[in-house]
Amino acid sequence: MRITKVSLLAGTAAALTDIEHKPFMRKNIDPIVFPGKYVSHMHSFYGSDAVTKDLPTTEQLQKGCPSGENPNDLSVYWAPTLYYVNGETYTEIYPATFKTYYENIDKAEIPFPPNFYSVAGSPTARSQADVPENINALTWWCDAGPEDRDSRPRATFPRVTCSAHMQAILRFPDCVDPVEITNYTYAAAHGGRCPSNMKRMPSLRFSIGDGYCFHGDFVNGWYEDAAKNMLKAKGQSFMRIDGAHGNGKQMSACKAKDADPSNGTNDYKKSLEMMGSG
Repeated sequence: MRITKVSLLAGTAAALTDIEHKPFMRKNIDPIVFPGKYVSHMHSFYGSDAVTKDLPTTEQLQKGCPSGENPNDLSVYWAPTLYYVNGETYTEIYPATFKTYYENIDKAEIPFPPNFYSVAGSPTARSQADVPENINALTWWCDAGPEDRDSRPRATFPRVTCSAHMQAILRFPDCVDPVEITNYTYAAAHGGRCPSNMKRMPSLRFSIGDGYCFHGDFVNGWYEDAAKNMLKAKGQSFMRIDGAHGNGKQMSACKAKDADPSNGTNDYKKSLEMMGSG
């Protein structure tokens, strides 16, 4: 089985944009779940390199260097690091492609609010019963076959050798209370509509990770003008999201890197020790 391409699939969703990102850091932090601590399992990071152990604001992220191809998106994205295990040797699997897709823009009422953050999936999921696929769409499959999703739990890795790449899909919450942005949910969990106190945002989806417990994190770093421009994609099948900081398919001249290299670890076994001591 080749685990060489990690990308987000748009499916048949109307009005979308996509951004390709390069990984810039592997570290034992999770600013949303464990803010201020080095006790997380290992994550791979994409987007703004201004992220540290502390939960960042949108403004703080915008002071960083983006690892993605859109200079208007200084959001940060992270997900569990995937390893190939051979005895006591753990080798990181680098995805050939990591893309974030923003879709269902036709249904969006507002752009992502400043300082908005969310988590999709659950690191504690242990079976298919713990995975609400009809809500977050978590599924793994071989993008070029063979197809085996009907013969196994859909949130696990394929049980066959993929002829090309293995892929997954994970959808993030798309409803938020504009007054209390930590209150968010899925429109799919409410019959396709947001609760009355919430507004619909573009739907973010991406993929990278590990079986049932695959999960992802997102902190909004979009510049306001570009975030508003995204809503102009309504009625189009695809739109590049430009803004004051450049066109939407333009890699930055800077090189994203760990903003706090002296703390935490990028070593898997050391991260286990730090989890135990935390």
